[in-house]
Amino acid sequence: MVIFVIGLVAGGRYLIQQRLVRQISVTVPKLSPEAMAGEAVFVVQCAGCHGRNAVGSDKGPSLIDPIYRPAHHGDFSFVRAVTLGVPQHHWLFGAMPAQAQMTREQIDQIVTYIREIQRANGIS
Repeated sequence: MVIFVIGLVAGGRYLIQQRLVRQISVTVPKLSPEAMAGEAVFVVQCAGCHGRNAVGSDKGPSLIDPIYRPAHHGDFSFVRAVTLGVPQHHWLFGAMPAQAQMTREQIDQIVTYIREIQRANGIS
């Protein structure tokens, strides 16, 4: 039983790591004015961990992934993540700290930006 559990944990960790190292390319659509404002904030506040165009990096997950689709992670999930932080759960990056320097308007703009890129890449 112990060997089974160790194998299960190791296998799950391997699959997660493989998901993290794959290269993601995204289509960036013509953005709405609000999404363009969100992109500007995202580049300064979020891209250091989540990568340019939210494709992810070795510091944070890609947000252009079906797990972050609106039906699974609604817009308020992003608001909560930014304002309260997120404990590590389905990734290996560690916890995401709260980003208290960001306003609600900036967060809403970022969500619009992410959603427009998601839709352009078949995530809705």
